[in-house]
Amino acid sequence: MKAEQSRRAIIVGLFIFFGIAILLGGILVLGGQRKTFQKTIALNAVFNDVGGLQKGNNIWFSGVKVGTVKKLKLLSQTQVEVEMRIEKHSEDFIRKDSKAKIGSDGLIGNRIVIIYGGTQNTPAVRSGDTLQTEMPINSAQMMNTLQESNKNLSAITTDFKVVSKRLANGEGTVGKLLTDDSMARQLAATAATLQMASTNIQLLTANLADYTSKLQKQGALTNELVNDTILFSRLKSASLQIQEASRNAKELTDNLNDVSQKLKDSSNLAGVVLHDQGTADNLRTTVENLKAGTKKFDEDMEALQHNFLFRGFFRKRARQQQAQQKQQQQVVQAEQRK
Repeated sequence: MKAEQSRRAIIVGLFIFFGIAILLGGILVLGGQRKTFQKTIALNAVFNDVGGLQKGNNIWFSGVKVGTVKKLKLLSQTQVEVEMRIEKHSEDFIRKDSKAKIGSDGLIGNRIVIIYGGTQNTPAVRSGDTLQTEMPINSAQMMNTLQESNKNLSAITTDFKVVSKRLANGEGTVGKLLTDDSMARQLAATAATLQMASTNIQLLTANLADYTSKLQKQGALTNELVNDTILFSRLKSASLQIQEASRNAKELTDNLNDVSQKLKDSSNLAGVVLHDQGTADNLRTTVENLKAGTKKFDEDMEALQHNFLFRGFFRKRARQQQAQQKQQQQVVQAEQRK
């Protein structure tokens, strides 16, 4: 009986020992996961909406778990303060200008706090600091946006289905191009014509460029006309002179027409001479008589020169003329010597 009681006591003691061991192991495991026994610092962040964040959710920095959410506190109707417990050894890597935002483990996983950013020149955080925050992504809004995108995609797919069916049936210009060989050949011929026209345009452009370069060549008339202001002024002056000569020629032509009209008129002397044969004959006879009288006058003057009464006068006059000619020759020779 005593042996049986001792055996029962030993069994109960073993059960109690193993139970206590399991309890201590569980506490140690859970404490290790929650980092309960590690030194931590307190950081705060204020969000407008925590999106379902709860006490005990993890905190990540650069993809590494560095702490847990310690407490959530409502500051107002639109602000929630989140107190975070961060591992002490992570303190030196988080900067005062780092930011915090709320994310999730996967698409629909638990909520987490993500700490990111910060510049190296900024001091590290200290216990009690408050980090700047970024508005969390609302999963409901994401789902609404995704649903709206699905509706748009469905509409686009429906429209594309209609368009592809019309193309397959040969409707419209593009459908005819896909199904009608004659239109495709016409389009190919048009493309060949356009290509030939493009080649001709390029050749014409090259010729125009060459012609333009020749026009701009130094010494060319066009280059002189464009750049030489003196030549342009001379051409302008010549043009004005040509216009003046044209006006003078017109005036001369008008005068000649007037004279011609007057010559045709028998009321004046020139017209009578040109058109009246009798008057012309009389005028011719008068001219012949004048010639005969002039010849006879010359003979009389020569006879007077040989007359002894007038011989002295004509000799004196001849000597004066010779003296004047000699004096003129001396003046000319003196000017030539100068």
